[in-house]
Amino acid sequence: MVLEKIKRENDIKNLSRSELPILADEIREFLIQKIAVSGGHLASNLGVVELTMALHLAFDLPEDKIVWDVGHQSYTHKILTGRLTGFDKLRKYGGMSGFPKRKESDCDCFDTGHSSTSISAGLGYALARQIKGEDYKVVSVIGDGALTGGMAYEALNNASRIRTNFMIVLNDNNMSISENVGGLSKYLNHLRTTKSYQEIKTGLANSLSKIPLCGESIVTRIRKTKSGIKQLLVPGMLFENMGIMYLGPVDGHDILGLVRVFREAAKFQGPVLVHVITKKGKGYLPAERHPARFHGTEPFDIETGLPLKKRVKANYTDIFSTVMRKLGDRNENIVAVTAAMADGTGLKRFHNMFPDRFFDVGIAEEHAVTFAAGLAAAGLKPVVAVYSSFLQRAYDQVLHDVCIQNLPVIFAIDRAGLVGSDGETHQGIFDISYLSGIPNMTILAPKNKWELSDMVKFAVDFPSPIAIRYPRGEAYDGLKEFRAPVVYGKSEVIYEETETALLALGSMVKTAEAVRAGLHERGYSATLINARFAKPLDEELILSLAENHKLLVTLEENVINGGFGEHVTKLLSDRKAECNVINIAILDDYVEHGNVDILRRELKIDADSIIERIIREYTL
Repeated sequence: MVLEKIKRENDIKNLSRSELPILADEIREFLIQKIAVSGGHLASNLGVVELTMALHLAFDLPEDKIVWDVGHQSYTHKILTGRLTGFDKLRKYGGMSGFPKRKESDCDCFDTGHSSTSISAGLGYALARQIKGEDYKVVSVIGDGALTGGMAYEALNNASRIRTNFMIVLNDNNMSISENVGGLSKYLNHLRTTKSYQEIKTGLANSLSKIPLCGESIVTRIRKTKSGIKQLLVPGMLFENMGIMYLGPVDGHDILGLVRVFREAAKFQGPVLVHVITKKGKGYLPAERHPARFHGTEPFDIETGLPLKKRVKANYTDIFSTVMRKLGDRNENIVAVTAAMADGTGLKRFHNMFPDRFFDVGIAEEHAVTFAAGLAAAGLKPVVAVYSSFLQRAYDQVLHDVCIQNLPVIFAIDRAGLVGSDGETHQGIFDISYLSGIPNMTILAPKNKWELSDMVKFAVDFPSPIAIRYPRGEAYDGLKEFRAPVVYGKSEVIYEETETALLALGSMVKTAEAVRAGLHERGYSATLINARFAKPLDEELILSLAENHKLLVTLEENVINGGFGEHVTKLLSDRKAECNVINIAILDDYVEHGNVDILRRELKIDADSIIERIIREYTL
């Protein structure tokens, strides 16, 4: 196997030309076999095999720098830098990350995970190189989906001013996670269907030069015009008009052709964008047909492409999807907004039923929130469906554009809490902290699937900004008999006893049930409260619990700093309540990738760890 010859970075340069296509095939087969077992980002990685190989042939790592946007397409890069064996523990606890990590390899020059960052980071490298008088190449790789993010345009605008080589590779596969939307997508579609600019320019110049007497002067005059032949042939020329040299479109699966273009682009003293056309999911038919489904996939059957684990229970996203569709039927003022995550957030059914009330704004969370604020100001009821870790990108818009004006925007925060295999950049463990400090914001978290439905309905009638956070994975269907109406700022009493009061929020109610059962087995009684609201606190109930219990335990799947438990503790301190308090939360740190159950044990927010801590408090 040719793949066996790749032991470390730059080994690919020792291969013959005839071995390169063989290596590409072997990498694809390897990725399919491994990801079918471990799960991971498949379609995006299959699409960039030749592109990645060409980058490694054209440049020298780790001296030269390749910055991958998002990074879910970096698997081939990891293989070519000697991490083949790491795929046995890909995205597992203690194993190799699914994203570039500086601590993992010197060939990973920048940690990524969120979209639209690579041009900014690469520009930083390019200017640092210039200031320090160093000599290496910098390449930022960005997808056409990521280029819909506003941060990418801010970076492009800034990059146009530099006078040193800085290469941007636009990996254009006509897909982000959901199908690309907006003007940029239409623009790139036009470029894809336009013949190669270089071929047309040469042909036109040759034809004009053959005109007797005046042909050469016409060519010379056109070349001297500000926009030149390029402006005539490809109207708009967005990148050229920004001051960035444009090369392409280039076949993203022609290894040697790509190498030639990259080497030529590296000679240019200024910013240059190489537009590369690739096919997402290339080489595996199910992924080619369903690139969105194979963007991030669970383990699957290679023969059919179907998931190995059949879902029996609905997950929280499914519940939200069903409720949104039903509410859309009942209330024509409800509109849905997503940032390129229609499938991931469960809005596909709403889109199909109410296409005129569904808005996918591309990978642009800041715009999504302010756009929703505008919709709300005009009298509609916008629901912004977004992952917890992605809402972080729109913090100022939530504060400034929604909450200062007290606009009734609903934030449906999916993947709140630990999400597992995607690691630090995707764990939704900060939203309570960053939202609870904003005036006019209300934050809820459901204990089970029925309560999520009730909370969404409550939010639709709520007159101010409101956020509902719910976890990834199967929706809990326990405690069905406890379904008290949702009342603003009020918790729900599940079991009332003595000694210990467990005040649990959202997904931690299920854990608190197990804690209560474990305490009973050891002779301790415990009250169980479903907090429901992270903000505002149910102050009356909390102070009552402090009077009637020796120990109050808060449970949340959020960082401790600024979290629910910290606010409860402050309330008790301010009111001089005489009650011991334990805050069960995630300590002040980032959480790496791994199975969620393992992560909970490691973070000591699982039932056994909590029971042990409570008993230790009583025996001190």
